[in-house]
Amino acid sequence: MRIAVVDGQGGGIGKHIVEKLRKLLPEGTEILALGTNALATAQMLKAGANEGASGENAIIFNASRVDLIVGPVGIIVPHAMAGELTPRIAEAIAQSPAPKLLLPLLRGKCELVGIRPEPLPHLIDELVNRVKEIIAASGEKTSP
Repeated sequence: MRIAVVDGQGGGIGKHIVEKLRKLLPEGTEILALGTNALATAQMLKAGANEGASGENAIIFNASRVDLIVGPVGIIVPHAMAGELTPRIAEAIAQSPAPKLLLPLLRGKCELVGIRPEPLPHLIDELVNRVKEIIAASGEKTSP
């Protein structure tokens, strides 16, 4: 299983996702850090991602080459993350055949209705648990 964690700006959300995934998933699970910038990628690599790549072309190139994509919902919204999320990145992620697990975090003029407001650590726990379910359904073993 190859999982892409996509983040931008300072990479804080991606860093926390990678840390939790690394602790709870099987050793053979490959985590690819895809940052809109080098700082975001570096944070995710420090947290335990196997590989990393930065920038528009890297994200576009890899979006269709992974089994699962995780990150904040802004990764499919053009001009999100203070403009770091280009329309081409949003399109590549949205069109990727990989399933996407997205945290409902948006700043600005977009609101996701029907989603309960939870602290970020709780949302990341939900995301990681869902990743474990997907991996289990694929036949790979997960840690307790």
